[in-house]
Amino acid sequence: MDVSKPVKWWLSSMMMVLCALSTNHADAQGMTPVPVQAALPDAHAERSMILAAALAGERVVAVGARGNVILSDDGGQHWRQAREVPVDFTLTAVSFVDDKEGWAVGHGGVVIHTVDGGQTWQLQRSATDVDQPLFTVYFRDRLHGWAAGLWSLLVQTEDGGKTWTSLRLPVAPGSKRSDLNLLHLFAGQGDALYLAAEQGMVFRSHDGGQHWDLKSTGSKASLWSGTVAQPSGVLIVAGLGGKLLRSTDEGASWQAMAIPTTGSITALQATPGLLTASSLEGKLLQSRDEGMTWKVVAAAPQALTALLVNRLGQVLMFSKEGVLKAVEPGKGKP
Repeated sequence: MDVSKPVKWWLSSMMMVLCALSTNHADAQGMTPVPVQAALPDAHAERSMILAAALAGERVVAVGARGNVILSDDGGQHWRQAREVPVDFTLTAVSFVDDKEGWAVGHGGVVIHTVDGGQTWQLQRSATDVDQPLFTVYFRDRLHGWAAGLWSLLVQTEDGGKTWTSLRLPVAPGSKRSDLNLLHLFAGQGDALYLAAEQGMVFRSHDGGQHWDLKSTGSKASLWSGTVAQPSGVLIVAGLGGKLLRSTDEGASWQAMAIPTTGSITALQATPGLLTASSLEGKLLQSRDEGMTWKVVAAAPQALTALLVNRLGQVLMFSKEGVLKAVEPGKGKP
């Protein structure tokens, strides 16, 4: 399937291809709708590009290129492809609220939904006539969720994804409209929600996504990921060029931290007392002091596109070639 410029921009930025986002809002209007087709069976789906992963109870669910969804019930040692996925668009993010129910989003503005732990999926939303891919999704519970993507596209559901409503975001200083690309949604403490965006910007909501304000980190880097240290609530965002920033006041102010990679940070995950990050340089980094200092705990020959810490504390690493070998807790080689 052909992909348009904004979609190519997302893929190329993840894969370190020298490609710039050169389209504007007018280019996204009036497209010929792209047919929505089911993902094809792939005996080697675990070797295709993976962009995100989540836990559904003990199960690992990972998503990526060509609508591939792969599942593992043994912590990432063995994988199988989901039985039914209604789209063959690249899937960019996935969120589960328990061991059964989850959502994934991607290009074509699609949202797909599962109630059986990722075995089968149903289409809930698509917008293939407007080229605004969704890059991130977060569900707080079975009813309330948010998805975001290109040009400040932010949609919300209060009925488990059956219907979606567009939300308006504040306009960045010096801009005439809200058009930042929204790259990663993550939950803070209480009802707080955060949206990491391009140009070093972070959107913040203190009321479960009803109202948002905009905070600058002082960086101009696109922020591809974010998380909240456990149990302190310290915010960490990171992205282009290995830029990583830390906030101890719910995003009001930020401090840039030195980290041992210049590769763009593609994913962050917090587990109790530990922060883990993956980079396009192939390095896996960890911090045990709430993001103050970081060390490289593993290095892969491929650019890392995603990570997930499983229930055993092993770090699963993913790349454009698919699943890589897990890193054992406390060990430094994949």
